[in-house]
Amino acid sequence: MPARTERRGSIVTAVAIGLLAVAALLAGGCATTVDAPASPTASAAPATPAAPAAAAARAVLAPEGVLRIAVYPGSPTSMVRRAGADASGARVCGMSVDLGTEIARRLGVPARIVEFERVEQVVDAVHRGAGDLAITNASPARAALVDFTKPVVAIELGYLVMPGSPVTSIAEVDRPGIRVGVSQGSTSQVTLGRTFQHAQIVPAPSLQAAGAMLTDRRIDTYATNKAILFQLGDGLPGSRVLDGRWGVESLAIAVPKGREAGIPWLEAFAADARREGLVDRAAACAGLRGLAPPEAR
Repeated sequence: MPARTERRGSIVTAVAIGLLAVAALLAGGCATTVDAPASPTASAAPATPAAPAAAAARAVLAPEGVLRIAVYPGSPTSMVRRAGADASGARVCGMSVDLGTEIARRLGVPARIVEFERVEQVVDAVHRGAGDLAITNASPARAALVDFTKPVVAIELGYLVMPGSPVTSIAEVDRPGIRVGVSQGSTSQVTLGRTFQHAQIVPAPSLQAAGAMLTDRRIDTYATNKAILFQLGDGLPGSRVLDGRWGVESLAIAVPKGREAGIPWLEAFAADARREGLVDRAAACAGLRGLAPPEAR
């Protein structure tokens, strides 16, 4: 694993969610923290924070009286900015954002979004207790750092290519001279680095950097889950996600080690969220695509 970024200074901002776009420019390798408003996908049912189960879960999951949701931009499973009706013209969506803010509402505590550059930093923040919750791939390596619920959704893993790429199918990826971009510190970097025999792995420090690397032909393809690939490809004219998949990623709710007493409450919440349509609404708001068919989950 690459060395983790050590600079973690936080910029705490008590502003409307519309200023998130400006905050992102300041984030760099640091965390950016903003208080979250009510999610546009939230349940209309009133929260019941006084319920004994919620009160007990609140003490475990949000011990500081606020739920800090760790996210990174550009991934529909975490956080994306969509066109909206607020003053900035932006709306924040994503599985972590929407489910996290609803969890906070039902616990009866404020939600706070803590933004990082990439998923490696998100997992590290939850591991260190600098974040209370995230939704991310429940890989064995990450399970050694954080505790997970049962999977909430499953997403296919694939490749994104630009026009003229020497890679036109998944079968053509693992060849000499092929450069495969991955998110630095990601599960894709570990998994593909272990399975490739010929292709070269090229880590990208952020999803924005990955897009630039594809455009500048510094990589021939980019590998991650298809939710990110479709989102990234929307901003890269002519790009396409290759047919097929090289794996399936199971996303679950992650919390710091030592808070396992809150897992049953979170799993009950996840079941309610699926039944109430919150998971589907969060996916639709974020434009999440690439979900694995039921038989693959």
